[in-house]
Amino acid sequence: MKRHLLVLASLFLLLACQRQEVREISYDTLHDKIAGNWLGQMVGNIYGLEYENKFVEEPGCPPFVYNKAIRKMSAVDGAFSDDDTDVEYLYLLMMEKYGVHPSYAQIRDGWMYHIRDRVWLANRATLGLMHYGFTPPFTGDMRYNPHWFQIDPQLINEIWGYTAPGMTDYAAGVSEWVARVTSDSWATSPTVVYNAMYSEAFFESDIETLVSHAKEYLPKEDRFRTIIDECLSLYKENPDDWHAARKYVCDKYYINEPDQTKTIWNADLNGAMGILALLYGRGDVAETLTIGCSLGFDADNQTATICGLLGVITGRKGIPMEYAMPEAFPHWTKPFNDRYINVTRYDMPDASVEDLIDRITDITVTNILALGGEEFEKDGARWFRINPKARFKAPLEFCVGPNPRIVSGEAVSYDFACVTNRGYDWSLTGGTLPEGLQMKGSVLSGVTDKVGDYDITLSLSDGNQTISKDFHLVVRGRNLAGEASEILSLVSETNFDVLDSCWTTVSHSFYAKDVNVIRDGITSGPGASFYSLADKYIGPKQDYFGYRWEKPVTVDMVSFHYGCLEEFGGWYSDMRVEYLTSDGQWRTLDTTVSPALPENDEVFIQPHFAEFCFRFAPVTTNAIRVIGDDAVLVHWNKYTKNVSSFISISELEVYEAI
Repeated sequence: MKRHLLVLASLFLLLACQRQEVREISYDTLHDKIAGNWLGQMVGNIYGLEYENKFVEEPGCPPFVYNKAIRKMSAVDGAFSDDDTDVEYLYLLMMEKYGVHPSYAQIRDGWMYHIRDRVWLANRATLGLMHYGFTPPFTGDMRYNPHWFQIDPQLINEIWGYTAPGMTDYAAGVSEWVARVTSDSWATSPTVVYNAMYSEAFFESDIETLVSHAKEYLPKEDRFRTIIDECLSLYKENPDDWHAARKYVCDKYYINEPDQTKTIWNADLNGAMGILALLYGRGDVAETLTIGCSLGFDADNQTATICGLLGVITGRKGIPMEYAMPEAFPHWTKPFNDRYINVTRYDMPDASVEDLIDRITDITVTNILALGGEEFEKDGARWFRINPKARFKAPLEFCVGPNPRIVSGEAVSYDFACVTNRGYDWSLTGGTLPEGLQMKGSVLSGVTDKVGDYDITLSLSDGNQTISKDFHLVVRGRNLAGEASEILSLVSETNFDVLDSCWTTVSHSFYAKDVNVIRDGITSGPGASFYSLADKYIGPKQDYFGYRWEKPVTVDMVSFHYGCLEEFGGWYSDMRVEYLTSDGQWRTLDTTVSPALPENDEVFIQPHFAEFCFRFAPVTTNAIRVIGDDAVLVHWNKYTKNVSSFISISELEVYEAI
């Protein structure tokens, strides 16, 4: 037994040493692998786009034609941007501007400037929350982003893996950090796995080894790690036919997925399809592309990711030229005519494909050296020695989420920290807290009855650097919503029979049947959102929500919380507060609102589960309401689809004036 344990201990030590082996790579090899990656991603994206969301209940059946790819490449005479590559281009611009480790705040600025449309689901919700004032990771937090579990992070973040060659621990850490821009919990796991594989693929070519090693960067109880184990077992049981494996994954993670996270864009579901395509494709780009399309769901996302990964392994030579230089374009002399044309993002210049490869290589070199690597010369050529022990450390910053809700006489427990700065040294360095409240670390707690406005300054230190930020606290009077004798609303029950006319994208578990939920104290999550939906295609309408009291009340603040929103509506195009006068007339109040309301009706700037606080001079009344015109966006196929008008609300609070 002792000898057996010694052998095992020696084996584990040997494996540990192998993983910390000296890793060296020449500039030419590095450049070639990055070229293979970028060309592979474009092949997977452009050709997979034909079969995006096409095969769900059943897989596709090759051979495939790629008319859409040829048509779209013809329109720009080269490659074109899409959401599987354009955010990586955006991140390249940001790494060039801010350095290889931009902060969450800088990422927010880049998103808000360059991304103005053509995002969906978690990305769309993220952009809306950014415009609302949040920074990551609150933009991906499941409390505020109802699409936190969707595929989005694994399709836009590969650049963090292939700019960290051989620094797999670092790649896993940075990818988990950046995945939280749009996502939360287990939905970040596929991003971690794929970026770990990207990093490792510079030095490892065996697909099963890459997959097996990458899953080790997930906790043992992680759902996607379990899925990977299942995919590996399914492949070993039947290595020549992926259909049974696809059926197993589809049944378990789509057909029988819990309602709240059941979509064709689920991160783990699509991440699994990518793993299966890698295993059954056996390292061949063309075969992997075909299987990736056949497996279905959001196919172009995983084909872009996995073909790019294979490009890292093989370099340029592994990318089939019939895809990068198809016969339809005989005048092309370079892959994709050396043109990457931006058709999706604001103020991102068109680029030469070769120039992009050069620039990504330069950023990769910068990252290697910044993370403890070395440059040296061998046989007259540039070489780099990789530091495999490199770890990611998140930039020190305050992350901006919701303001603390402080109500007179109610207990407060609010944490200013987020997942990336919790555990650092926090302190109150300026201003005075309301009497009865105190700071312990990053947590504000206590009970106060001192209604009013308070400005404070907090400092945050990681032991090497200290930063400060000002915060504005508002102590509100009592919430009188629960004391109202009547809820005022145009619609009191959601007509679920016409819910399809909203073109819903969030789980039905989020919807509430009755308007009474607007005063239950729950502002987000399942069952919190009431839709004022009564009829189908009702056209323009005004919606209102408010309260009536049997005896007059004196109030000075109304807090309106949106519920989850849809792609084509759910929010006001204008919003105002009215009170009922003693002679029975509704009169508009002169209010200030914080944060500011969205500038326009564009869906891309509307925040899910957002609170807007209206403040005004105290008024005594028996009734008060929020009222306005419903925003209604025309469906993209305006000739065949109408969209119903409605408002999504989760809570309405009315505060007593003190």
